[in-house]
Parts: sequence; structure tokens; C-alpha cells
Amino acid sequence: MKKVKKNGVPAKTGGFFDPMAVTWSEKYNEEFTKVWSCVPDKIGKVLVALAVFMLGISINGDWIHVIVHLSRQFGFNTNIGNNITWKWDNITLDSLKLNNFSGFFWGSISTSYGLYFVMGGFLHWYYYVRQRDRAEEWKCQPNKWLSPELERHEIMWGSITLFLNATLSAVLACYISNGGYSTVYYKIDEYGLLWFILQFPVLFIYQDYATYWLHRIYHWPFLYKNFHKLHHKYKQPTAFSVTAIHPVESLHIQMSLATPLFLIPVHWLPFYTVAFYAYYHGIIDHSGINFKAFWWQPWQPDAIFHDNHHQYFHVNFAFNIYFWDKLHGTYRRSDRIYREDTFYGKGKSIETISAEELKEELEERASENPLAHRDAREYKLSKNKLGKLKKKR
Repeated sequence: MKKVKKNGVPAKTGGFFDPMAVTWSEKYNEEFTKVWSCVPDKIGKVLVALAVFMLGISINGDWIHVIVHLSRQFGFNTNIGNNITWKWDNITLDSLKLNNFSGFFWGSISTSYGLYFVMGGFLHWYYYVRQRDRAEEWKCQPNKWLSPELERHEIMWGSITLFLNATLSAVLACYISNGGYSTVYYKIDEYGLLWFILQFPVLFIYQDYATYWLHRIYHWPFLYKNFHKLHHKYKQPTAFSVTAIHPVESLHIQMSLATPLFLIPVHWLPFYTVAFYAYYHGIIDHSGINFKAFWWQPWQPDAIFHDNHHQYFHVNFAFNIYFWDKLHGTYRRSDRIYREDTFYGKGKSIETISAEELKEELEERASENPLAHRDAREYKLSKNKLGKLKKKR
């Protein structure tokens, strides 16, 4: 049994290093704290933001694509495969435009895993260990935590999915590097400055609306129970939860988001700028931390939006543009309750719920941190409305 310090951080224990757990950041908490005390506050915040970004780009391994496109942008084109007549006995790495694949594969795998564990472990320590005794100041659900078993479970599944994502990224990067077909271009004047600028909003809207529907479809009963339910084991998600999804679903999403690279003329810079923005917020949205969107992001929901999705299951399907949920009626409403067996994002009216359901709902809402809600007044009103309903009954 673990020894626990006063602040809830496990004390140092013996045993082997377990990469599928985050106990290494807990084990060396005292040493990390001493080092961190020497870091100025402003620099510390920058380092945390950088860690979120670095963890984000490890999700799908797209950093390796950026290296390939940068090389091609500045004329350092890699090997271009020869034209080969297609026959079954001629299928080789060269014919598939996959020369030097092993270098791409090991580079993608090692870097993605390094970023995943090192940056993920750092973020876990910075919030979940270092500030555990002040959870009401930063956590979306301050009184509820993933069990050690679920923490290990999410890292195990996240590692499996990360392997597949990084492998697919290595294949695509190697293929494009060797001159394989794509619609990516490198000279801005090739399609004009206007199209270059428009690609930022066009790709952003496409990627976000596509993920809204892919996410929502995986919440249909059959797909949810057989695939997406795995991701919803984590009612109090952490940054590691973002990749802890079923491999089939993950590859489906990754391939869907990559389709513009082969269908329409896209400059690599807008495409990966949009992708990295989404990955960055993917970490934030799953972090369990009450991050708020900046003033220049009126489209971006706060972290509590997706935290509510994990807490209440079939609601708030969007990621970076909450308008999609408003448009399709799947935005969480205070006069409805949402449960794992209530599908399609519409919820159940509080006027029709049982006394037991009302009690459970009050407990769920009480576990949310008012500080995580931008409109604390609206949050209190919704709780008061349920309280009055309970008194009437």
C-alpha cells in the first residue's frame, strides 16, 4: 500500500520504474519542487504552455510532416522514386514511395513517445502533484480524481494509439518525401495570396466540423459501446486521456483530417498551423484544468466544456467551435440531465426525472468547480433551479 504525504502525493517507494504510470513524477516530487522554485513565475508559465504544445504535437506525430515540408520548401528534396510498372512482384518500398521508411518510423516513434512521457509527466507533476492540495483553484472537478488504475489504463491505451498514429504519420511523411502524390504546394504565388490566407479559416472550419460529426457519430449506441466507450472510462480526464481512444477510431479520425492533403491545393503552413492549434487545445480540453479561452478566441469553448462532455457523456461534441453544438441542439442545457444511457445529445428534461435522478444530478453538478465556468452566475442559477425542484418534491 502506498504511503501518502499530507498533500496527497505518494511518498517515495521502492520498486521498478513503470512507464505506464506517472508515479515517477510523484516519486521525485521533492527534487522537482526544489528545481522549480528557482524558475521565475513568468518563465514557468511559458514552460507550461510549451509543454502543452509539445505534448500536443506528439498526438499524431505530425511534427515529422513539418520537417519534410520544410525540407521541400527550401529545396532539400529527398529521394524521388523512379516510375515503376505496377506488377505484384514489383511491389517494393521504392515502388510504394517508401524509401528509407525505417528512418522515418524510428524517428517518429521515438520522438513522439519521448514528448508524450516527458511532457505529459511534467504537466502531471505541475498540476496533479505540485498543486494537488489546492485543486479547488485549478481543477474542473476538484473533489474527484481518476484512480491510479485508470491513470495507468489511460497511459497504456494512449501508448498503443500513439504507436499507430506515429506509424501512420511516418508512412505519410515518407511517402510525400519520396515524391508520392499529394496536392501540397510550396510557392504561395502558385495559387495566389488570397487562397493562401483563406486556407486558415477554410481548413479550420473543415477540420473542426468534420471532427464534430465524427465524434458525434461515435456516440451513436453501437459505435459508442464498441469503440468510443473506452475513452469515456475517464470521467475526470487528464492530458493523457487525449490519446486514450480506440485505435480504430483514432486512425479513422487521423485519415479523415489528412484528406485535404490529397484532394485540394493546400500549402503546408496553413494546414499544419491549424492542426497544431487543434492538438494544443486537445490537450487543454482533456487536462481537467480550468483553462479559459483568450479574448481573441470567441469561437473557442473553455476547458470545462469538454470536461462536461466526459462528466455527462452524450453532449458538447464540438472541440474548437462550440457553435456546432448550438446549431445542432447538442449544447449542454441546464434544464436537462445527461447520462451514459441517454444518447444523441438531447438529454432529458428535469421536469420528467425521478427523485433518484434529481439527487444524482445535484451531486454531479456540485462536483463542478464554479471557477471553471466563465459565467459563474449562470452556473449557480442552474444549481438553484434544481434545488428548488427538489424542495417541491
